[in-house]
Amino acid sequence: MSSTSPTPIAQPGLQQRHLAALAEGRFLIQHCGACGKHVYYPRVLCPHCGADEPALVAPRGTGTVYAVTTVRRKPEAGGDYNVSVIELDEGVRLMSRVAGVPPGDVRIGQRVRARVVDALVVFDLIAAEVRA
Repeated sequence: MSSTSPTPIAQPGLQQRHLAALAEGRFLIQHCGACGKHVYYPRVLCPHCGADEPALVAPRGTGTVYAVTTVRRKPEAGGDYNVSVIELDEGVRLMSRVAGVPPGDVRIGQRVRARVVDALVVFDLIAAEVRA
């Protein structure tokens, strides 16, 4: 049996550009020039107005925890972790996790900042939100 790591599937065009940016440590979302709305996960057509392939742009990278849950695991399986839905300031939501804090300390309404780790978008609490 070979490696248990997932192998990226080659995807043409837009998805390939999005995955390549993540592999380079860059987080991109789309902005539709026709209707002015942001889109994430990248799509060929704007889901709001149907315009062709909205442009890939760098978001501000800040947002708010919209929802959160704790996934329980045995310590030998890596321990508990949080799964969070983050609403970016641009208005799009994505599922991720808040890193660097115990899962039970992540709360709805906390401000977070995105970063890319191993081609995945994760979030850190913004300093003013970190509690001692």
